[in-house]
Amino acid sequence: MKKTKVLVGLLACGVLLAACGGGTTDGSGNASGGKDKDKSGVELGTAGEFPVVKEKLEMTMMGPGTGMAEWKDMAFFQGMAEKSNINFTFTTPPSADFATKLNLAFASGDLPDVLFGTDTNSLTPAMEMDYGSQGILVALEDLMAENMPNFSKILDENPDIRKSITTPDGHIYTLPMIHRGETAIWPRGPLWYNGEWLEALDVKELPKTTDEFYDLLVRFRDEDPNGNGKKDEIPLTDVKMDSTRPWLLGAFGLTDRTIEEIDGEVVFAPITENYKEFVTYMNKLYSEKLLDPEVYSQADEQKKAKGQNNQLGLFPDWFSFFTTGRTEKESIIDPMFHPLTSDISPEAVAPASTRMGRGTFAITSNNPSPEAALRWVDYLYSPEGRDYLNVGPEGALWEYAENDKGEKVRIFTEGVDLGNTEESRAKVTPDYGITVPTMSFPDSKDEFPPVIPNANDEVDTTFNDFLGKETAEKIEPFAKVTFPLLYLTTEESEKVRDAATDLKTYVEQMEAKFITGVEPIENWDKYVKTIEGMGVEDYVAVYQGAYDRWAK
Repeated sequence: MKKTKVLVGLLACGVLLAACGGGTTDGSGNASGGKDKDKSGVELGTAGEFPVVKEKLEMTMMGPGTGMAEWKDMAFFQGMAEKSNINFTFTTPPSADFATKLNLAFASGDLPDVLFGTDTNSLTPAMEMDYGSQGILVALEDLMAENMPNFSKILDENPDIRKSITTPDGHIYTLPMIHRGETAIWPRGPLWYNGEWLEALDVKELPKTTDEFYDLLVRFRDEDPNGNGKKDEIPLTDVKMDSTRPWLLGAFGLTDRTIEEIDGEVVFAPITENYKEFVTYMNKLYSEKLLDPEVYSQADEQKKAKGQNNQLGLFPDWFSFFTTGRTEKESIIDPMFHPLTSDISPEAVAPASTRMGRGTFAITSNNPSPEAALRWVDYLYSPEGRDYLNVGPEGALWEYAENDKGEKVRIFTEGVDLGNTEESRAKVTPDYGITVPTMSFPDSKDEFPPVIPNANDEVDTTFNDFLGKETAEKIEPFAKVTFPLLYLTTEESEKVRDAATDLKTYVEQMEAKFITGVEPIENWDKYVKTIEGMGVEDYVAVYQGAYDRWAK
């Protein structure tokens, strides 16, 4: 029997889910009821079921286009119109221009009924609160219980999500994209060891302390693990330390180079003793050529070229084969970095994602039926709806077939380029290259299996199983979110705006100088005094107040 792997692109953009027609439920199998008419007199169906409205309803929607297809031509929107009885007319400026176009729409008042696929770069938290307080964006929290059974269930089970989408005035103006699955906890690509080098040096156990880590990097430098007889090995590399920093900071009890919450207290990490120990340690690695001398001068392309030349011992990337050039299957020999401990931090820490993107869906005051719009989008927060958004309806990207065992499977439709299924998927659904209102449901892959090239192919889960195992062992037990997603009030935002820019720029410059030795660590106190003179105390106080408000 021929075996073909399912392309990573399809797996990475959502969980391996599928779509069926018909209605949805509240997640327990019981349809949730709702009122018959909204405030405008629009006759509604039953909440959690299709159709959303009894008679055809016209709405307008604005979102960022990726240039792959017009939204009106996408099978997802066409299918949703048929299911829901809501027909949208679309405005989709290119993603690169979307933030500007959205600002102009707010300024002119020429707004659509629904904003879809926005994010905090286009619909910023400040805009959300400003236009929400003016009534231009509709407050959603009082409408959710009767109109969003799927999303309400998610909020009940995850109170932090409700806190993180609630603005300081107590309202919810936008809906999020919620990430689950093997890699959802990753805040960025992990660090990966070169498995071939570990095997060449007969390394049986990965380092778990900064001392052990140092010793292994020395072996990478000195013992010719790539076997070419040259001293061309680079034990550790990165581009400006941006990807490596969070993972190595964990060894010193921190996870980022900004504000952090530690046991309820907000601190500015770059002036702590922990951070001082981090830059001191990294200077040691740099001065002994254990950290790439070109770390601050190279681009990602140069880093990857070194990886493909088998010169790297430890490196960051989303997947290791992006740097090494190996295949997925071959890359399972490259283990993920294990968090370290140090004298200053006896407990290992790993950075973790908040697993949520805010601001992906909003309703404007022009909307003829906010209740109907919420029932429409609520479907996308169910396993069935998530899959419908991910791969579209039957017949567009996929269809049912029967394999030799008599089992019903889903295969790509004729015409899909099996060498680039993502391009075909991008013409079916807007869930490509933008954040969308939904939640992934990794446990539903048995109910909604992946789409495969041919009926008798077998899904190769080797790589995803590897990712899940590495994540479960090396990130989840040590995971810490640096700072929760929360909102600053307009006044708070104004207080920290200038300081945030100045602090970020100065810390970036000084970290590079400390690590490369341009600035001796003996000047640490001078560095701290400079930061204190930049208003860091007031900066931290603002975030402490915002955190305390969020925590309550």
